[in-house]
Amino acid sequence: MVYKRPLKCLKIVMANLVTVFVVMGIIVSGFRIGADGLNMNYYLFSCPFVESVVKDIVNRALEDDPSLAAPLLRMHFHDCFIQGCDGSILIDSTEGNKAEKDSPENLSLRGHEIIDDIKEELERQCPGVVSCADILALAARGAVFFAGGPVYDIPKGRKDGTRSKIEDTMNLPSPNFNASHLIKMFGQHGFSAQEMVALSGDHTIGVARCSSFKNRLTKVDPNLNSEFAKTLFRTCSDGDNAEQPFDETWDDFDNLYIDALVSNNGVLASDKTLFTSLRTRNFVNSYAQNQALFFLDFQQAIVKMSLLDIKEGSKGHEIN
Repeated sequence: MVYKRPLKCLKIVMANLVTVFVVMGIIVSGFRIGADGLNMNYYLFSCPFVESVVKDIVNRALEDDPSLAAPLLRMHFHDCFIQGCDGSILIDSTEGNKAEKDSPENLSLRGHEIIDDIKEELERQCPGVVSCADILALAARGAVFFAGGPVYDIPKGRKDGTRSKIEDTMNLPSPNFNASHLIKMFGQHGFSAQEMVALSGDHTIGVARCSSFKNRLTKVDPNLNSEFAKTLFRTCSDGDNAEQPFDETWDDFDNLYIDALVSNNGVLASDKTLFTSLRTRNFVNSYAQNQALFFLDFQQAIVKMSLLDIKEGSKGHEIN
């Protein structure tokens, strides 16, 4: 089966002092050479300006439209949770194959043009060197930092995958999952319950569509703040595609999303379950009380996520 990747993709301050120490610790403690031979300095000689190119293009795009930070982060998550961090989320469907991109879970993803712009510039500077998988990971990191979140570094050297099938997206977490389902699904990827809660904190930026939470309003969820329920009703009065921010500062990476869970103002069922479940409530309380702790755990968890099922050599697609 031959897959068609978007043309451009193939062809052509710190949040807090904790961040500084963590980044230093990551470098000193062995992440200079990451999993599967990935390297912090992978492009040092082959494409030395890769990080500055990604940062500049992401920053320009987010200055024009800050709401794109959340989709860039979500695109990276959706890529890594399906067959690993291999860029397969970018592959187009063909006549004989429906790709991940066309799954209902991925139709709301935005920011593909940013990835294309980055790839185009990198192809101009160092043709055939930087993978789309690495670009996705770096763009997500840039989006987190732009939104005021923690600084973190990631090993680089991922290869692009060749498989992209819509049926694989069934392995993405559902907005209706309870804590047990979430713990089990994240556990299959090697994450603890605490790491799952930390990664779920990425909802501190972005919005949810009414279609993903309206079932909570048919018979109002007893774990939903009554005043907030009225807000959700008003949102959904504009239809299934109406958008509800996850918290009041939905363009800022902070811990207000966590605070909202404590106040029973979680938008999705999978949000509220993090606080109502005894298996995860303590983590939510800790992050609500200590943003620095949330940032620390989030950055460690997302670095770990960026290393899921890395493709190398014959396992991946050689860049051309």
